[in-house]
Amino acid sequence: MTLLELFKDRTTKPKEKILTIGEWLLDGSLPIEELVVFAEKAKDSDKASCIESIEFATKQNAKIADENVLNFVTKSLDERAPRIKWESAKVIGNIAQLFPTNLNKTIEHLLINARHDGTVVRWATAYALGEIIKLKTKHNTHLIPTIESMCGIEENNGVKKKYLDALKKIQ
Repeated sequence: MTLLELFKDRTTKPKEKILTIGEWLLDGSLPIEELVVFAEKAKDSDKASCIESIEFATKQNAKIADENVLNFVTKSLDERAPRIKWESAKVIGNIAQLFPTNLNKTIEHLLINARHDGTVVRWATAYALGEIIKLKTKHNTHLIPTIESMCGIEENNGVKKKYLDALKKIQ
């Protein structure tokens, strides 16, 4: 079955599709580059599902991601659909440790989404930024004070907790 066939299949539930694609990524039967090319041209809901599949797979094995995946999800942080934003942020949180010196643009986009209206977007962004500060790179010089100030204005306790937990781990 191809990606196109899977997405057109009305008998398979969306979560099953995500898990199936994630398993294909993990077992190597679907190259991640092929999924990225498909996702770039897909409608928003399918693109978000593709990114969620990448999130599922990278949570289990971050090393399946390469720099092209990082660039794709970084670019996807600018998409209008909130689900694409939050799934992309979760992938970044999973793979940031692979690219500690290549996160400038990613951090810029995440900081924009940290002020998004949607709680889930902010929570996923907090997760990604938290994983980045745990890397203890030069980015922390400006990232830590920025995150500390965001904690002061963040109203959602779940989002604030993500930031505070990351700050505690680097002390």
